[in-house]
Amino acid sequence: MRTRLRRALPPAMKARDQQTVAALRSALAAIDNAEAVEVTSTPPPAQPGPPPEREGEAVGAPERAAPVAGAGPIAGAVTGLGAGEVERRSLTAAEMEAIVQREVAERRTAARAYKDAGQSRYAERLQAEADLLSSYLRDPDPSA
Repeated sequence: MRTRLRRALPPAMKARDQQTVAALRSALAAIDNAEAVEVTSTPPPAQPGPPPEREGEAVGAPERAAPVAGAGPIAGAVTGLGAGEVERRSLTAAEMEAIVQREVAERRTAARAYKDAGQSRYAERLQAEADLLSSYLRDPDPSA
């Protein structure tokens, strides 16, 4: 799903099709946001003192800075090499399709609301974006 959406983006940008670009970017952003890991409410506790020696580490090897919570100008921030790096979640194809389906449903709901409010121009735009995204759900590309 992501591959198909990303492949469709450059041609839409070259054609200066703002509506298609907006719909594709929005769907890709929704997928990327869903892959983000949950933020824990409390950082891990700081380990006072020097870091424990690691088994198999050469004597005299340079020490790596251990992540320290609470040290520095931002309370509770974790510092140190790689301290802020976490692996993103991997979504299945079904999860990505569900995300795009939600994007389509949101656009259709908003289009109805705009139409009811007499804003047909916005309603048509959202409906067209919903139709575009739903075409990626109905038309699976076997090469992706």
